[in-house]
Amino acid sequence: MIFGFFIGKRNPKLSESIAVPLIKYGIPLSVMGLLLKEGIDIDLIKTALIAFFLIGVLIVIINFLPIFKERLPNYSLQLAGLIGNTSFLGIPIAIALLPSNTINFTIGFDLGTTLFAWIFGPFFLQKKATSNNILNFKELWKAVLKSPASRGIIGVLIVYLFKLNIVLGEYLWIPARIVIVLAIVVVGTRLGIITNNKTKFFNLNKGIQYSIILKLFILPLIIFFVSKLLDFNLNETSALVLQAGTPSAVSTILMAEAYKINQRTAAILLFTTTLISIITIPILAYLLNTSY
Repeated sequence: MIFGFFIGKRNPKLSESIAVPLIKYGIPLSVMGLLLKEGIDIDLIKTALIAFFLIGVLIVIINFLPIFKERLPNYSLQLAGLIGNTSFLGIPIAIALLPSNTINFTIGFDLGTTLFAWIFGPFFLQKKATSNNILNFKELWKAVLKSPASRGIIGVLIVYLFKLNIVLGEYLWIPARIVIVLAIVVVGTRLGIITNNKTKFFNLNKGIQYSIILKLFILPLIIFFVSKLLDFNLNETSALVLQAGTPSAVSTILMAEAYKINQRTAAILLFTTTLISIITIPILAYLLNTSY
């Protein structure tokens, strides 16, 4: 990130040059690497579906209810408030704090949010601001087929069809980690660009404030109640709530850079939610332990 920060200060256009091929080629490989390396079981599928559909429902609610739409008026704020940094921060936290038998709950939640972000994020962010409809299903279907995550899933199905999953799972994990490194570089470049513009990180407008509240407080609370409703035990609930409480995802910056939409907003949300989560995540862990 420090390397990217200095690149951003010297060459502000470079982040866009990195982000576009990263989304086009890197994300499909990353999705394939994750799926092939970790394998697929019922816990992973279950939590992936919970994350995927819950985020979808919340997106619909936000855009159809004026009271929420006024506070989170664009998709950049909404995605930053619902898609967490599960890969880079959430999974390591879960590995450190929770038993190993909950790892598929963690991976599943990460997979669900990742798929939602890369299937629907590009479609949402490229919509015209004047559009009044949340979904045009013909355009959405085209976007789903062209999305990085969909290409990754199709690649996995082909690999399983030819029974190459064991071999390719190890090899594809290497480019997947390279994608992570490049994504962090893009984050650093955007932070460098902000400092060039003399922008104050904590000069937060109302939309950014509401997005932070949604990401670090409201979403973990919703996940907690859903977990209780599904009768998950403490460790399973903790795996999901801690993932929900992670700061805004790096993917929000990658998409903002690639499509040149709200880059400053995405960078500030990533920066501020990351700092605040240093306090909120330990509090979440403590509250979870005392709630059972």
